[in-house]
Amino acid sequence: MEKRHPLPPFNLETATQKVQMAEDAWNTQDPAKVALAYTVDTEWRNRDQFINGREAVVAFLTAKWEKELHYKLRKELWAFIDNRIAVRFEYEYQNLQGQWFRAYGNENWEFDENGLMRRRFASINDLQI
Repeated sequence: MEKRHPLPPFNLETATQKVQMAEDAWNTQDPAKVALAYTVDTEWRNRDQFINGREAVVAFLTAKWEKELHYKLRKELWAFIDNRIAVRFEYEYQNLQGQWFRAYGNENWEFDENGLMRRRFASINDLQI
């Protein structure tokens, strides 16, 4: 059975660690690596898209980082309880036309007993910079 430490239930230290691990992984822009943090049947809502399963996560992230160039993300722990973590985040990227953006948002995460993210719900707004 796959395990991704730290495992729930979370405390301040382990929730903060989980958030930092997610930030570090996403900043690699390696879809296959990032997807390993999620259950094989993970459920996502990302903006107006609904993504189900690890394979769909890889496809989504591959497409994302093909058009969001020079991507740099920062995440911050907002709240946690038991097997759930809420974060706020911001990231910058440049689109294919050369325009820079800063995206702001919030995510709600739910983990299974093995520390894999079962659900990820993200609300995101982009601002041209």
